[in-house]
Amino acid sequence: MSVEILDGSTVRSFVEDEGTFNSTVDGRFAALDANHDGLLSYSEMARELMSLRVLEKHFGVDEEAVKPDELAGLYRGLFARFDRDGSGEVDRDEFRAEMKEVMLAVANGLGFLPVQMVVEEGSFLKIAVDRELGQLAKAA
Repeated sequence: MSVEILDGSTVRSFVEDEGTFNSTVDGRFAALDANHDGLLSYSEMARELMSLRVLEKHFGVDEEAVKPDELAGLYRGLFARFDRDGSGEVDRDEFRAEMKEVMLAVANGLGFLPVQMVVEEGSFLKIAVDRELGQLAKAA
């Protein structure tokens, strides 16, 4: 983890750089695709979401206090956001589209004033910051 300074334009610029953004998202997709079939099943995505404790960290839900069937419902709801065609699996295009939407929502939430934030190494936010720093170094 590291402490970084970023704002909405840092994230928005990363998303708008299609080559870098798609490459990053595709890398995460490939890492989640445990059976390498080019599709993400609910179990493949749920494993990752649960290991990251997404509901607790990002939505304030204490997973240990929630009944297992309610928790499964929350994870199924997150999965459904990615599974745009309702096929029961998430393809690369669906994954890219939802990640783009998520990251643009983060950008809008950050706004235009810089904030100091702890980000995890390898996270989309850390990659966005590193990309911006690289561009600033090239310009100098």
